[in-house]
Amino acid sequence: MGQSQPWSGLGAVGQSLICSWGCLRVLGDTDKYLEAALSPTKLRPMATVLMCRRLPRLSRVTAISATAKRGSSKSKKEKRDKPGAAKTETHSGATIQLLKPQDYRVLYNPAAYAKGRAGSQQHGDRDSSQALGDTFTSPGTAQAPQTFPTASSQALSPGRSALPKASTLLEQSRLYKEEAEKEKREMHDSKEDPRMFQKGRPEYRALTCDSAEPAQPLPAEEGDRILQSVAGCEGSPGVLRDYFLQLSRLPAERRAALGSDARFGALCHHAVTAIRLFSTPDLILILKACVPLAVPASHPLLNACEAEFCRRAWDMGLEQLLLVADCWRCLDRSVPSYLGILFSYANLHWKDLTLPQFVQLLYIIGEGRRSPADLAQKVESTILKHLDAFTLEELGAICLGLFKSLSGISEHVMRRIADRVALQMEDMSTYALVNVLKMLRYTRMDHLPLMRELGRVIPARIPATNIQGIMHITLTYSSLHFFDEDVLAAVATSLPSKVSYCRSKDAAKFLWSFGCLDYEPPNDEEFYSSLIKQLHAKLHEFSKFPEHLLTALLGLAFVKRFPEELIDFALREEFVQKTRGSKYELNKDLFTLGKSVEIECPTYQGSHLTPQLCQEFAEMVSSFAEREIYVRPEIVEATSLLESMLGGPEYVKNHMILPHTRSSDLEVRLSTDGRPIPFNFKDPVATKKLRDMGVNLTDDLMSQLIQGRAHNQSPTEVGNESRIPSQERGDTTCMGGALSAGATSQAEPKAGLWQPGEVRLALQVSNRNHFCYGSRRLLGLHCLKRRQLRLLGYAVVELPFWEWFPLLRRTRSEKLSYLHYKVFSPALLTRAA
Repeated sequence: MGQSQPWSGLGAVGQSLICSWGCLRVLGDTDKYLEAALSPTKLRPMATVLMCRRLPRLSRVTAISATAKRGSSKSKKEKRDKPGAAKTETHSGATIQLLKPQDYRVLYNPAAYAKGRAGSQQHGDRDSSQALGDTFTSPGTAQAPQTFPTASSQALSPGRSALPKASTLLEQSRLYKEEAEKEKREMHDSKEDPRMFQKGRPEYRALTCDSAEPAQPLPAEEGDRILQSVAGCEGSPGVLRDYFLQLSRLPAERRAALGSDARFGALCHHAVTAIRLFSTPDLILILKACVPLAVPASHPLLNACEAEFCRRAWDMGLEQLLLVADCWRCLDRSVPSYLGILFSYANLHWKDLTLPQFVQLLYIIGEGRRSPADLAQKVESTILKHLDAFTLEELGAICLGLFKSLSGISEHVMRRIADRVALQMEDMSTYALVNVLKMLRYTRMDHLPLMRELGRVIPARIPATNIQGIMHITLTYSSLHFFDEDVLAAVATSLPSKVSYCRSKDAAKFLWSFGCLDYEPPNDEEFYSSLIKQLHAKLHEFSKFPEHLLTALLGLAFVKRFPEELIDFALREEFVQKTRGSKYELNKDLFTLGKSVEIECPTYQGSHLTPQLCQEFAEMVSSFAEREIYVRPEIVEATSLLESMLGGPEYVKNHMILPHTRSSDLEVRLSTDGRPIPFNFKDPVATKKLRDMGVNLTDDLMSQLIQGRAHNQSPTEVGNESRIPSQERGDTTCMGGALSAGATSQAEPKAGLWQPGEVRLALQVSNRNHFCYGSRRLLGLHCLKRRQLRLLGYAVVELPFWEWFPLLRRTRSEKLSYLHYKVFSPALLTRAA
């Protein structure tokens, strides 16, 4: 006690600096910070490293519980032979939580990532990036000024205000050093990793430019001698070639200084003057030398080389053409004219392509972001021809090339690739595996053996995987609607420590993926608060990429999280205008977000969509529903039978109670004694028109409805535990007139007002696209819809596809009996009474 503390002489300011350790961001080396913090003479300069931040609000649906213990996970992992099916789970809420206010394919993706095969050329969900090797922002990278502060889902505990011990500061220093080491491990060269496959065969040496450091560096004095000799070699191509080759062997720091050396500029000028005097092999050697010399992509020498290679291309061999193309890639120079000639040459000489030449060609196609349409069929046949001979890294390179170039691939070929990968996944690098997953995601193909093996292999690899690799793994699961809790939990555990590497779209895709699969991990508060904090840090990027912010906020809304500052930013008029000018269709996403906030965040005081915009969006969605949703056979049949059972079209309405959720409801109203209440007086002809469309329920159509296109799983095999809360439909309360537009008819007296004892049913005719693959686990959007229907006072009644679709083949009386039980449920009527 009598021993003085090391900071006792610092005064109030110095102690304040140290006490704030856990809340500060230190810019620079940690040891220097500690030295400055403990030295009174260095307090003034260290004051510049502090940034004042306020904590934003994070709305969540209010939950009060008598228990203070919360379950560690929202769901349990089911047996592997039923992927994605969730077991029944129970969890208790915290005493006080923060305020929380369709063919198996993805029918609701954020607009920025949604695509079909027909639209993939324009709006594919590809990354314009270099895959895992993208450059990402490190914690020390300078950021633009932030409009909003960083987010935190929890208030600071009282213990954080206590004065830290010196040992605590040293421990913090050690932790920061460990974090710095993690940063180093995360970073890697975006140009090298995609080329890893080239190390698997010696044949690639003749096709590629080796950017490694020279084995025998040239002394700097020899480089000066060469530069001094430049004036006397104007007419000697051989000497010019040798000069370039020798200078390329200089030490890296000396090569970097050549760009500003007038003598090197004179050497390049001599080469341009003599460009047509070089033989083709000599010209290739000069181009290769330009790679270690780091000649800028726009340099006049490269301009002259490109023009000359285009002129000579048809007289060169395929090996030379591929080598030159690889040099252009290493120089980061775009050469569309040259690549066009290369692809035409390859098309004419396709039968002469060796296996390494074919893989290298696909690599060049991907890096050039061009997909020659006339090569598509030949590419597929060649993949099948050499499928067993490719190395696993080559398979990854092939998939990445196809993915980057927006090249389509048939399901048959992709399935053959997936078959092989599923058998040899443990021997495949994570980088190559992620590239295969990108193409699997793009083709929208389910491959159960591969996904099961992935669930076994990938969780252990996630901690050592680059952040963009983890993002692509996660996005594959959400895009294919495949739920695997082991994988998602591993991602959630690893992500918070790496979140500073997330670009805006990485954070958005993580949030979207977890929300789409309706999964909140055991460390949900840490997981979500770290990603929300990163959204705040990247806020300046959303003006350029508005789709990423909407994607992130929708993913959060699916799991009942509404960060109010970010929502206010997204619904401001200026941001809405940016979304309207985006190349993506973001209107539906804006509509879903805006209306969800209105329903689930009654205390929200920020920006809202204008009524005019909401009306415009509602009409757009309604028009689509009339063409694509209301006319589906299972919905038409249910509507017709309900009309017969209840007494006419005025007793049932096929419409969207919540247009922003983009799926239909069959609305029915009952009195407390179980009598149907007529209410649909607006357009009785519409239902008749739908009923008389003459949809034939053939065996083939029924097979597609029940089993789907991609696999032959029967509805009884889909899993045992239902996530649909069909037994909860009595647990609702009316909320006055808080109905969405279109929920009542203009002809109805006191439109929008609930009559005493009235029960409004929202029948859900669901299909396989509303659920995770092979399970009865609802996707995030459809959980959001049911949650909001209950908030508006509706009783949600499920007609799940595994019950309703098989009945479509049965007799009329069986179908009517089923619907009668669903509508006039004893539990529901008892609740109403």
